[in-house]
Amino acid sequence: MSAPPRRGTEPLWREEFSIFSSDETYVGRRQFAKFLVLTSVGMSVGQLWILARSWWARAPVFPEQVIANVADVPVKGVALFRYPGPQDPCILVRLDEDTFAAYSQKCTHLSCAVYFARESGQLVCPCHEGHFSARTGQVLQGPPPRPLPRIRLRREGDRLLAVGIDLQNEGHDGSATS
Repeated sequence: MSAPPRRGTEPLWREEFSIFSSDETYVGRRQFAKFLVLTSVGMSVGQLWILARSWWARAPVFPEQVIANVADVPVKGVALFRYPGPQDPCILVRLDEDTFAAYSQKCTHLSCAVYFARESGQLVCPCHEGHFSARTGQVLQGPPPRPLPRIRLRREGDRLLAVGIDLQNEGHDGSATS
């Protein structure tokens, strides 16, 4: 008959697969502190990476694009166009004889398409009753969290050109006038 195994000479499987579940789930203070420190360092490095990328990011360059002829848009009328790319719907509103304003047609709440309501002179989102000023793009009513992105316009004779986008048009009136 063989002698019982001595301490420290147990089979490897018994060391790696403990039969005591309390030993498996116990986390000591040192392990917990190490986890917290490593997690904090990882998150800090990630935030620094985001900060560095935003500092060195170049400003986007928007193409100039003819969007309408002045004679084609009646007073209190609209023209739909796409800018800066084919997947970006926009709306041009002729506010009076010489004033035009253009915005992204996607509501800043859930990206529903806004339309121009002639009676009120507002851009309206039918999904959740959001209302925007057609003159400034500011939110007048409803759940949208920020103003509509404004399309910068330039008038060259009888043509209107889109030349850029203002994402934050707080207090900025960039409408094209003659």
